[in-house]
Amino acid sequence: MDNLTLLTDLYQLTMLNGYFENKVYEDTVVFDMFFRENACNGGYTIICGIEQLVEYVDNLKFTDSDIDYLRSLDKFSDGFLDFLRDFKFTGDIYAVEEGTVMFPGEPLITVKAPLYQAQFIETALLNIINFQSLIATKASRICRASDGDSVAEFGLRRAQGAYAGTYGARAAVIGGCDSTSNVLAGKMFDLPVSGTQAHSWIQKFDTELESFKAYAKIYPDSCLLLVDTYNVLESGVPNAIKVFKELRKNGHEPLGIRIDSGDLVELSKAAEMMLEEAGFKNLSIVASDSLDEYAISSLKEKGAKINSWGVGTRLITSADSPSLGGVYKLAATTQNGELIPKIKVSENPDKINNPGYKKVVRAYDEDGIAVEDFILLHDEIVDKLAFSILRNSAENCDLSTNKVSKNYTFRDLLKPLYIEGVSKYKKKTIIELKNNVKWELSSILDKYKRLYNPSEYNVRLSESLKELKDSLVGSKSK
Repeated sequence: MDNLTLLTDLYQLTMLNGYFENKVYEDTVVFDMFFRENACNGGYTIICGIEQLVEYVDNLKFTDSDIDYLRSLDKFSDGFLDFLRDFKFTGDIYAVEEGTVMFPGEPLITVKAPLYQAQFIETALLNIINFQSLIATKASRICRASDGDSVAEFGLRRAQGAYAGTYGARAAVIGGCDSTSNVLAGKMFDLPVSGTQAHSWIQKFDTELESFKAYAKIYPDSCLLLVDTYNVLESGVPNAIKVFKELRKNGHEPLGIRIDSGDLVELSKAAEMMLEEAGFKNLSIVASDSLDEYAISSLKEKGAKINSWGVGTRLITSADSPSLGGVYKLAATTQNGELIPKIKVSENPDKINNPGYKKVVRAYDEDGIAVEDFILLHDEIVDKLAFSILRNSAENCDLSTNKVSKNYTFRDLLKPLYIEGVSKYKKKTIIELKNNVKWELSSILDKYKRLYNPSEYNVRLSESLKELKDSLVGSKSK
């Protein structure tokens, strides 16, 4: 990743200049990143982009050109600009592993660092994590709707720029897609790439049959033909069958057909029947017409004979829910060498942040299914809290004996990403990250993964954190 040091909002730098001039810039603070609503109007969010966050932090450096530009704005003191020349992240960052399923209100990244460092990285951190998490979540929903069918990401030409198209492709594959059409993303991230021909290929030749034959000659062992340029059933499929027979005669097997327009239910049913009658069973029938999880779910319910999906615009832009509203809020600051919890109070209860230096723990039952999450203060010990937390639920406790009736295991979700500025990140392959998403989703009940009206996953505050929050809200209201 290129140096993105100036990928920030101006007010980050005006605040840093103010902190510097007021000599509070080195005070240790804690910030949390979290979101208030799940991505894509769903019941969960997949966190993606951690690797790019690490690359960003590792490459933080104000160049001479950067300093010259900032000086030209005539907003910053010379002392502050000289100070920026030695900028380097020296704090701690705890983050969930890439591919983790998270829920509203939970810190997914916690930064404990000198004020000027923790404040400055806010904008880029949110930009990287919000976008990739959105696309990874959208992809997982689309792949879930496909019910095991192959899904390819085709969205580059409709993405909001090169960065979105390329890093969105990465997130889409991590979220569940099998491949991408984006060749640059394939090279950068070792992603499987896929694609065949456009309608322009068919149109360039005098006849559709001629175009099919020309393509099959070049790619005899990976021949998948686009059949809707003129007429799917009267021209496209019959011509494809002629070419497929020639391929088979010469010792090659075709892959299938793609339909990019029309009534996908009726066309796919008829196309499958024609192919099978010609002796071509179990070929890929690919659809690629303005698809998303809702369209795919509907097509499958109506009996469409489609077993592979190319999803573009509505995936790479998450068209029906185009942003994840992740935020980055101050949770603690230093006073006389001690971390003091901070809170933002609002008339809207959902916008009141959880104060203090915290961690997130997930409880699993005997079958490895996630039951509920707990937000705790950083120094609280899970084992000591388990009984006091779970005993409050009759479902989890035998009231006659006052004992917890289920054998729960607990997992700390926030792992060290940086300690005192030293990266602890261990890079994983795309396959490893994709498998992590599969495991995460398998540990979450189906009711949280429904496309429509998903249940709300339970996230609880520890008693100590709840008491702290209540006390701070009360003190601010006076």
